[in-house]
Amino acid sequence: MRSAIVDHVLDPTALLAEVASADSGASTLFVGTVRRVNDGREVLGIDYSAYTPMAESELAAVVAEAAERFGTAHVVVEHRLGTLALGEASIVIAVSHARRASAMGAQKYVIEQVKARVPIWKREHYADGTREWVDPTRATPAGTPVAGLP
Repeated sequence: MRSAIVDHVLDPTALLAEVASADSGASTLFVGTVRRVNDGREVLGIDYSAYTPMAESELAAVVAEAAERFGTAHVVVEHRLGTLALGEASIVIAVSHARRASAMGAQKYVIEQVKARVPIWKREHYADGTREWVDPTRATPAGTPVAGLP
């Protein structure tokens, strides 16, 4: 079990290897990346910043909660700070567990809690030259389909 707030490029393969276990029948990997369009606006990049001591503490608490709730010590999360370009990873969550439902449940729990509780802020850079802070707790706009949900 490990979590970190970092300022370097994330390596999803390394995190997945870190949670590997002969006792695990399932491994999950979530990689959150900078996408080209958000709320109909073309995005060129994102600045991530944080109150690092509090973010590290809260991220560690989230990982510990997920490990306890889903019964696995194989949870690793890294969140990157700094300026990221399109396609670059901002967060990687790797989980392994004996069962797939618990591995996927822990992964989902972590990303939802990170967005709701960890003091990491993002400022999007738009193609029109403007920049705006984005509320990570804001729900998807009404009527927008969310992958995997009806």
